[in-house]
Amino acid sequence: MSDAARWLLLIHQIPPKPNYFRVKVWRRLQRVGAVALKNSVYVLPKSDAAQEDLTWVLREIIEGGADATLCEARMVDGMTDEQIETLFHTARDADYAQLAQELQRLLTEAHDTEEARATLRTELARVQRRLCEVTEIDFFGAPGRVVVDGLLGSMDARLRTMEPALVSGMPADPRSTYQGRVWVTRKGVHIDRIACAWLIRRFIDDSPQFKFVSAKDYHPTVGEVRFDMFDAEFTHEGDLCSFEVFLQRLRIETPALQAIAEIIHDIDLKDSKFARAETPGIASLVLGIAHTYRDDEARIVQGTVVFDALLEYFAKQRR
Repeated sequence: MSDAARWLLLIHQIPPKPNYFRVKVWRRLQRVGAVALKNSVYVLPKSDAAQEDLTWVLREIIEGGADATLCEARMVDGMTDEQIETLFHTARDADYAQLAQELQRLLTEAHDTEEARATLRTELARVQRRLCEVTEIDFFGAPGRVVVDGLLGSMDARLRTMEPALVSGMPADPRSTYQGRVWVTRKGVHIDRIACAWLIRRFIDDSPQFKFVSAKDYHPTVGEVRFDMFDAEFTHEGDLCSFEVFLQRLRIETPALQAIAEIIHDIDLKDSKFARAETPGIASLVLGIAHTYRDDEARIVQGTVVFDALLEYFAKQRR
């Protein structure tokens, strides 16, 4: 068993009065992403940033006339690491649910006037700012993020329909505008991003470059195209995974790719929408690749072997 401490605990003793000070500390802890293990005991995964955040909270508590202690910890008995991670998932999923509710409201409202569209853009920017704040403290990748990404994709598609000039200027083959690009996605690629990278190399860009970044607050430069990440040009839309969005947006209608898309969808979204017999095996293969290779480019190289074989398999089935 490793003796390394995995967690930081802030233990405070704040008098019940005045109430505003207790609420102020609670809000500060919420802002840095801490969750409560028990009354007056808050936890964050150990990191330099977390230690700095909790140190500032501790100083504020002490300056307010109360007591607090910051310590490193590892779970020995009672609550497990997995249970603590579940607490973080629950907290972030609640945040994502609020954002999803806001986005669903925006999608159902009418925006048929310029004033309404301006209001939509303002409110959408507010939601995106809040999403950035939530993802900053989503330490373990809460599943609720997938729903929000899908709704943002739907909103992006709707905004594009409000700009008819963009649609009318689309080239006969939309892939022609995506040559020699730098394709940016999140580090730690898995099923959808591996498959998208393979699709880009095989069917979209003759000479692509890939760049793997932290998803938080990344700002693309000229010539870069983002995929399967926040505010990307190609990402989840509604109930479509990023791979499906590529096929739909770039009008790639190869039947074998549609079959692969169904597999990617079910593994990525975990909704068993298509329930293809091949899906569990591919899920295990890709998980094995992720466990074996930490380097993102290596994962894509290994995934290429899998998807090349799948493409040939489904093409022969069609023939």
